[in-house]
Amino acid sequence: FWIVSVVSLLWNGFGGYDYVMSRQRNVEYLGQMGNAEELLAWIDAFPMWAQVLWPIGVWGSVLGSVLLLLRSRHAVTAFVVSLLGAVGSFAGQMGSALPPSMDNTVNRVMPIAILVIIAALWWYARKVRSQGILR
Repeated sequence: FWIVSVVSLLWNGFGGYDYVMSRQRNVEYLGQMGNAEELLAWIDAFPMWAQVLWPIGVWGSVLGSVLLLLRSRHAVTAFVVSLLGAVGSFAGQMGSALPPSMDNTVNRVMPIAILVIIAALWWYARKVRSQGILR
């Protein structure tokens, strides 16, 4: 339980870091993923509803991980809210093509991997809640 919970927080903590760096428009950080200016233009083109759902997906997962560590049954709710936010956010992102500097296999697969991991954490939280580990 503790290993999964800590790894979950590390994974989702990076997602939070990525979100903050992206929203702060940190060109040095974003440049590691491709052309920072292209990436910022792509992010700016997201529909408003996708911009709103993005932090719900990110911070819902961070909260879910923290709640797992606190052994709170509310981790289940946090992960399902995160999953809904992430699905909506990624749907909005798919409305515009990836910038050429980011159009590669990793960036095409990453949204799917993120959704699978959130769904797995939701399933795991439900499982440990049913076992009485979460209060």
